Amino acid sequence: MPLVQVSVWAGMSLESKRKIVQGITKVFEDIGVPKDAVEIIIYEVPKTNWATGGQLHSE
Repeated sequence: MPLVQVSVWAGMSLESKRKIVQGITKVFEDIGVPKDAVEIIIYEVPKTNWATGGQLHSE
């Protein structure tokens, strides 16, 4: 059973999260994994704890 962990910025809407989990689940279904076997955990990370290229996303 696959377990997918997704990190997103804090504050993402419920609808956006729903679209993410539906899309990920579909990818696994397309390769023959039953949707009930797909587990997904969404971690919300504050922009103050996320950086790209040496720059915090909160700045």
